[in-house]
Amino acid sequence: MSVENRVTELETRLAFQDDTIQALNEVLIDQQRQLERLGLQLAQLTERYRELAGQYGEAGDEPPPPHY
Repeated sequence: MSVENRVTELETRLAFQDDTIQALNEVLIDQQRQLERLGLQLAQLTERYRELAGQYGEAGDEPPPPHY
């Protein structure tokens, strides 16, 4: 294999690797955005749960059922 062919092969591999890295980076960015949205939703749901629990009392406030 000539030096020119080897260089061409290396350049081809490098281009493929650059494309792969870019694609993986885009997936990582999308996943990070999704995690941030899910974190916000979890915080909202937790806050809503606390509001509702405060309105109706905690489950621990109820006496145990009679069969205990």
